[in-house]
Amino acid sequence: MAETGRIRCGIGGWTFEPWRGVFYPKGLKHAAELEYASRHLSAIEINGTYYSSFKPESWAKWRAATPDGFKFAVKASRFCVNRKKLTDAKPSIEVFMGQGMEELGDRLGPILWQFMATKKFDYDDFAGFFDLLPETLNGGRLQHVIEVRNGTFADPKFVGLCRDRGVTICVSENENYPLIPDVTGDLVYLRLISADDRIETGYAPADLDLWAGRFKEYAQGGVPGDFTPVDRTGPPETPRDVYAFVIHEGKVRAPAAAMEFIRRVEPGFQFPAD
Repeated sequence: MAETGRIRCGIGGWTFEPWRGVFYPKGLKHAAELEYASRHLSAIEINGTYYSSFKPESWAKWRAATPDGFKFAVKASRFCVNRKKLTDAKPSIEVFMGQGMEELGDRLGPILWQFMATKKFDYDDFAGFFDLLPETLNGGRLQHVIEVRNGTFADPKFVGLCRDRGVTICVSENENYPLIPDVTGDLVYLRLISADDRIETGYAPADLDLWAGRFKEYAQGGVPGDFTPVDRTGPPETPRDVYAFVIHEGKVRAPAAAMEFIRRVEPGFQFPAD
């Protein structure tokens, strides 16, 4: 059997009223939703951190609610990324990194730096921004992911910059954004937005199988054969962990889709008996 990285599948956030009675059992206390979600999924992307900060007590509470092996991805504050000159972001990055997320301990996964579609690629601008990203937090090594939404980033110079700095480029499944499937960091991070709330499992079985196969190719160190890398001079194939988040407009079927992916790519995952 080929060596492979760990694949984790999940959703964005855990507080969403339409999930109550669909994903969450009727009558489940709102305070117990994270505990429930983290036992049916293997990762969650925290989106609230894009809009506001949280106290260390909140981060510690989230860690305590989740099982061993579970991971949170954390979306960086909008104050860090929504600026004309990224090299001015140092104070905002320090505030974001200093709010207490180290309380997550071993539950802390990648940090996602998400840029608006109006932000264009400028080599010096992003090289300077990457210089500001901390390598460690409380002694633990950090993993950084960048999501870009402007076609100017489909450039080998951008891919090379990310690869040189070990920053992972998010594979964004969105017809309005560039799909940059190149491997540039020590993990692979995907955000899938085309799930359909009219389908109980979010995706049709054939599409679930297609994406699950792509996750497995990434985990084994390659790039899916139906994707075209921007820079074909990629690194040698090395197994990598994969994070795949279902984040689509309606969101109702996102948990169902993520669980279907887990059934396909995480055979050892034990779903609790509800």
